[in-house]
Amino acid sequence: MKEEHIDIQTQDGAMNTFITRPDEGGPFPAVLFYMDAPGKREELHDMARRIATAGYYVMLPNLYYRDVREFHLGMADATRERMFELMDHLSNAMVCEDTQAMFDHMAQEPDARGGPVGITGYCMSGPFVFAAAAAFPDRIKAAASVHGVKLYTDAADSPHLNADKIQGEMYFACAELDQLAPPSMIDPLDAHLKETGINYRIEWYPAAQHGFVFPQRDGMFSKESAERHWSRLFAMFERNVR
Repeated sequence: MKEEHIDIQTQDGAMNTFITRPDEGGPFPAVLFYMDAPGKREELHDMARRIATAGYYVMLPNLYYRDVREFHLGMADATRERMFELMDHLSNAMVCEDTQAMFDHMAQEPDARGGPVGITGYCMSGPFVFAAAAAFPDRIKAAASVHGVKLYTDAADSPHLNADKIQGEMYFACAELDQLAPPSMIDPLDAHLKETGINYRIEWYPAAQHGFVFPQRDGMFSKESAERHWSRLFAMFERNVR
């Protein structure tokens, strides 16, 4: 495998990004990996590596770069209060700008193949990938929101409002015991998406909690549910990005 940590220039600064891909056989279809609120960290690097070993060029950016070069829970002085401040500074529009910068970088990379792109986002990034799939319908052909939050809200920038623009496949992995994304949010999302006619799937993960995919999330990680998520993710990328 080949790995690197680089800076990608955006409208708002240098976005430090982890990139991994196989060491031979390229160019590879690209997958964007958007982090959860606890921040870009080695646990996520390992998840990106797992995707890359299946033959993808994977990019994992620090979405908090506008405020901090590095942040993840577990660091000294990395409090949950600070995490929420950083998370609240982000918007769907900002991450869509960052997505364009990543496309621009890919275009210059010999290991990254042009054409359809996959994207996956966890927790706070669920709405980001949802919004990006609508903002870049010609590029993003497979998008997954995994225990995503704020997917259907009253906000003016709620990502469901542009869902009808999505041309690729959209997948929502929802944890049954997730208080941050309860049925009261997911059910109206489902009703709305049915009206759009887009290609989507909402799947409930029985007995799973918010954060069930992360191996280091004590008391929440579910190996069975995490492996199901990987199976769904790889199958969707195979259908749409290869």
